[in-house]
Amino acid sequence: MTHVPRCHVGDTVGVEYVSRVPRPPLDGLIDDLYYLEGAPPYARLTLPASPAAFLIVNLGAPFRIRAGTEIETAEYADGCVVTTPSRAFEFGYPPRTRSIGVHFKPWGLAPFLPMPAVQLCDRPVTVEQVWGRPATAELRDRLATADGPHEMLTLLEEELMRRLGDAAGLGLVRRTSRIIAATSGAVAIDDLRVSAGVSSTHLAQRFKELIGVTPKRLARSYRFAATVLSINPAEPVDWADLAGGAGYFDQAHFGHEFRAFTGLTPTRYVEVRRRFLREHPGHVLDGWPLPTD
Repeated sequence: MTHVPRCHVGDTVGVEYVSRVPRPPLDGLIDDLYYLEGAPPYARLTLPASPAAFLIVNLGAPFRIRAGTEIETAEYADGCVVTTPSRAFEFGYPPRTRSIGVHFKPWGLAPFLPMPAVQLCDRPVTVEQVWGRPATAELRDRLATADGPHEMLTLLEEELMRRLGDAAGLGLVRRTSRIIAATSGAVAIDDLRVSAGVSSTHLAQRFKELIGVTPKRLARSYRFAATVLSINPAEPVDWADLAGGAGYFDQAHFGHEFRAFTGLTPTRYVEVRRRFLREHPGHVLDGWPLPTD
């Protein structure tokens, strides 16, 4: 049976966005491959922590990333690799950006890394640091001279297929992570350990090696993401009801999680989201990134 990838094409004023799901077996590791070109909606965008990893091959002017308020902003010319983050990142874009990238499932980046994912947790690195300078330069050259976004996505998919390796414990981590995802993080980690037949220490170690964070932290990310995506910023928000429905102990706990994952209070988050909707209605990037004040 021929695999026909799902494809999404978005075109907002000044921005072209094309994405598609890769063929098996990559589809078990990757949510989508994407191409992005154009003027970003804001010079700086905050990306809240989420249960996902990503890789960006940059084909335009360098962009900048600040991974936490206590970390210096760094410049990325060739692109970046980010394991599942536990905090919000700030991206600084040039007036026009052009890149091609991969949105990985939390466990999906591990087979392409030469080091344990925990070494990169909240520490973005360049593509060169992961794949080497000659290979990265060659890939960027081939992508830059490709005949349009769809050919570029095919080239990137082929590169990923070529680099696909083994990762010890991936089956355990993938099965457990899928349960966490299916429950939006509302599952007892000890129950997962028992059903998997491993110790808490072993499970946590495998998660850190392959995802970069513990199962508990990943569950928090899934719960937070599901809660945030359920918010309709165009309507009034009942925070107490939202927090209770999501299983948070109380509103204070909910507020603490919000600040940990976004750097904002819940009410400030909605204000910023409304600003995006007001200033860039229907933008292809709306949904997760936030304008940085």
